[in-house]
Amino acid sequence: MSCLSKAILQENISEVKRILEEKPSSIDEKDENGTLMALLAAKTGNLDLVKYIVEYSRASMNIYDSVHRSMLHYAAMSGNVDTCRYLTERVGLSPLEGDLSLETPYEIAHKEGFYELEEYFKDYTGASLDRMYHNPIRTGMYPDPSIVRVGDTYYMVNSSFIYFPCIPVSMSKDLIHWKIIGHAITNPEWVNLDDLEGGRGYWAPDISFYEGKFYITATYRLNDDGNVYRKQIVVSSNKPEGPYSKPAIIDEDGIDPSIFNDDDGRRYMLLNRGARIFELNHDATRQISKAELLFYGDHKRAPEGPHLLKKDGYYYLFEAEGGTGPGHRITVSRSRTLKGIYKPCPYNPIMRQNDENAIIQRCGHGKPVQTQKGDWYMVYLCGRKIGDGYSILGRETALDPIRWTDDGWPIVNELNGPSALQIKPDLPEMVWKKDDDCLITEGRLSLDWMTPRPPEADGVKIYDSILHIKGSRYDLDSMKARNILVRRQEDFCFRVISGMRTDEIKPYQDAGITCYYDENTFLKLGVFGLDNGKKTVKVIEHVGDDTRECAGIALPEGVCKVFFKVETMFLERKFYVSFDGREYQSVAKLDNVYYLCDEGLKKGKRFTGATVGVYAYGGNKPLIACFESFKYEPLTE
Repeated sequence: MSCLSKAILQENISEVKRILEEKPSSIDEKDENGTLMALLAAKTGNLDLVKYIVEYSRASMNIYDSVHRSMLHYAAMSGNVDTCRYLTERVGLSPLEGDLSLETPYEIAHKEGFYELEEYFKDYTGASLDRMYHNPIRTGMYPDPSIVRVGDTYYMVNSSFIYFPCIPVSMSKDLIHWKIIGHAITNPEWVNLDDLEGGRGYWAPDISFYEGKFYITATYRLNDDGNVYRKQIVVSSNKPEGPYSKPAIIDEDGIDPSIFNDDDGRRYMLLNRGARIFELNHDATRQISKAELLFYGDHKRAPEGPHLLKKDGYYYLFEAEGGTGPGHRITVSRSRTLKGIYKPCPYNPIMRQNDENAIIQRCGHGKPVQTQKGDWYMVYLCGRKIGDGYSILGRETALDPIRWTDDGWPIVNELNGPSALQIKPDLPEMVWKKDDDCLITEGRLSLDWMTPRPPEADGVKIYDSILHIKGSRYDLDSMKARNILVRRQEDFCFRVISGMRTDEIKPYQDAGITCYYDENTFLKLGVFGLDNGKKTVKVIEHVGDDTRECAGIALPEGVCKVFFKVETMFLERKFYVSFDGREYQSVAKLDNVYYLCDEGLKKGKRFTGATVGVYAYGGNKPLIACFESFKYEPLTE
């Protein structure tokens, strides 16, 4: 223990002063646990000591520990109200700033039972913890959000890429709790996904409401092996859950379409680059004017995701800029006329993550919505990276409030970037009953389940509350693989347990659980038929062109049912099997499944996120794999 850390822990302020006067750089040292001296001082809760460190030492106040905890996080551990008040009100540290687990100083006070400190944070923030929500509001693969309110109900769509059914439609009453109620394209004959690589398909949808109908538009992204890479589709329905009409094709190149309905009844579509605009016919099925550029964007790099909003005599143009990586941002400009000169907001970017070490990153692609009470919010995409920068959950959806300035500009979260903890909208809370943790609910698959590309007509069936999956002729490393049933991984830490019958599996066939990103990167925990007629349980790891096989466990004679278990802690995965549903044996442990992330492999378009589910590979012989259960359970981080 250094002399300075000892003096700090003893709260010997005179000794701390002496040491720092002799060697000012000592304040930048760390103790044996890697904790900076200023953080150590904050943890004591001694106000005089902290004030000296803040006002007289060379310590910076934007310092964090290895899990991104600030001085206020450490002061909250002491429970000292005066010290936390000083750091909040005089130093400007936020009680709502999250660490890498999104835990805030406010929540530390609550967890530790420091009720006086919790009451101070409540008064300072204006809300008790039960009136707060965490970002992201939709965890897992929910990128490119678009939102519309009809009456007192909110509807959202997100990109689905090559997954079927296509483009989930979700609803909410409070902007925080969301539930999938349908999809924009459910007819497999309309989707045209069979030959598309993972990460292609349906990108960046937009939902709007016009004359009693819901309209959804999206980019249909093809492979890079032809002359046409991008088209736009439009579907409509008088019910938000659908069914929607057959997609109308708009042959205009670009991505991220949105529909704008002007006051005079004329309808328009916007596309990148920048914000190009062209007119649509009345039912939005046909382009009737040439595309022209409204405004390229304020940042001038990768402008996309354009949305128009008309308010108080202005047309407000929102754009996503900077690319979908760390530089992603939202900007806004405005004009008095639809095709007039758009002038950028002086406060741009109105949303961007400026702290490169915070957990919530790549914030952009936003769309505003006004509540029935007149308040404004913006949904936008974000990503959370773990390990060495791997966003295993894919791009997610966040929400923050909008304030309109006196000079008429919208700013998001007071320009503080994405919030970790935020006050809930003033709306009636609606908590949906979660049913996506189970395989079958009330005799049907939950709408959270999906397949990479459409399954065969008889590929996924339910009989007597048991899921029957027809074995695909092609293995998971092929775009021709079918009947893979997955759901989004929504948590960094979770457990999956599934029961499956094994009696139908023949030599060179396998079935079980898959941890799936795309045809290039996936894991299997399954029962494999051997050429000698026996069976084994093993784990297969497929990354790019490399397939690795973990040592297996022989299936005992007479066993016709197994239980699989996968436990995930961030990038670590443990695989187990049980032959009686009670005692589990370890099959394999993988320390770093980084390849199930966007950043895990440089091949193709990697814009999705990790999923988990069940599969069956039959090869050239028939196979029906029967899954009697599937349970997804979040674990404490």
